[in-house]
Amino acid sequence: MMCSRLLGVILLITGSYALYDSSSDVVELTPGNFERLVINSDEVWIVEFFAPWCGHCKNLVPEYKKAARALKGIAKVGAVDADQYKDLGQKYGVTGFPTIKIFTGSKHTPYQGQRTAEAFVDAALKSAKEKAYDNLGKKASSSSDKSDVITLTDSNFKELVLDSDEMWLVEFYAPWCGHCKNLEPHWAKAATELKGKVKLGALDATVHTVMASRYQVQGYPTIKLFTSGKKTSDSVEDYNGGRTSSDIVTWAMEKLAENVPAPEIIQVVNSDTMKACSEKPLCVVAVLPHILDCDAACRNGYLTVLARLGDKYKAKMWGWVWAEAGAQTALEEALELGGFGYPAMAVVNAKKLKFSTLRGSFSELGINEFLRDLSFGRGQTAPVKGAEMPNILTTDPWDGKDGELPQEEDIDLSDVDLEKDEL
Repeated sequence: MMCSRLLGVILLITGSYALYDSSSDVVELTPGNFERLVINSDEVWIVEFFAPWCGHCKNLVPEYKKAARALKGIAKVGAVDADQYKDLGQKYGVTGFPTIKIFTGSKHTPYQGQRTAEAFVDAALKSAKEKAYDNLGKKASSSSDKSDVITLTDSNFKELVLDSDEMWLVEFYAPWCGHCKNLEPHWAKAATELKGKVKLGALDATVHTVMASRYQVQGYPTIKLFTSGKKTSDSVEDYNGGRTSSDIVTWAMEKLAENVPAPEIIQVVNSDTMKACSEKPLCVVAVLPHILDCDAACRNGYLTVLARLGDKYKAKMWGWVWAEAGAQTALEEALELGGFGYPAMAVVNAKKLKFSTLRGSFSELGINEFLRDLSFGRGQTAPVKGAEMPNILTTDPWDGKDGELPQEEDIDLSDVDLEKDEL
């Protein structure tokens, strides 16, 4: 009877510490079988390093079992009691629980996705696809490559964020966090909408603890703003906006407007000056009257209007250029400017080779209405003539002075024979 009771106690203790029993599709891995089953295998393995007392590990069990069942015959799913087999955990850099890694032979990478069965299956299929393409000598394409959210780590954070002049929004998340999972599609959509204006990054704070600790991350998700320009400890702000993509975009654009300087209104005098168009999402192109038709005061009046509007729309990160009428005829023809006289204006997307022409008055009110409609996606567009951006001539920049009429040469009539009119 005593032996039976003792055996029952032993079984009870053993069962209480075993997260995955023999009926599970999760393979128990130990130092004795790890190399044979995982490292020397041709199969893809998802391996969890757990501790039996870890609450997060216990919460993971149902999803992990579900993933193992779904991946049966496709990929292997295993688990290591890294509290019992500490040396095996240390060998693969395990510092917290649960730590999940994907193995393809001796190659292993940290799993950084959500802790759901679906996410585990996606990760295993992705690794299997990459392995198959490696065998073909090719690189597998992935839909995740299309995400505009930049993956940040302790090792790349300084180079990508702190040393850049760009504005960043950084999400510090935990893979198991429900609020983080809900935020993920909105964060990705906002990253796409803000592309070219504000960069969005994501850092797994449960893995990359140095940066999470540095910025006092205590809950998930935590979002921090790193302002444009030189980064200091004072330039980091907490995000306090909503959690939808539109909330994130609106908040970021308001912050961008506070930090971005007004654009320079650049005169088009050579191909380099047109980089203000090619490197921007949109470019405002104004053609101002010839200096003989509009003196320095007149031209400066137009440039002042453009400068005020450039400041108003600076958060859009548009380019702003101007040319003198007749100086860049190819540019005028490509954007169909000048047919209604000068001044004239068009807004061009140099990448898509489409433009929209100002049909209203060339005044602050008229231009503002035109640009406002464009910013909301309204207005008619047309393809750039010739299906390419035009060649730009090298000309002298305006010296800021009034124009001067060319000197007329004196005509000497003393040696000219004039025929008499015949009556």
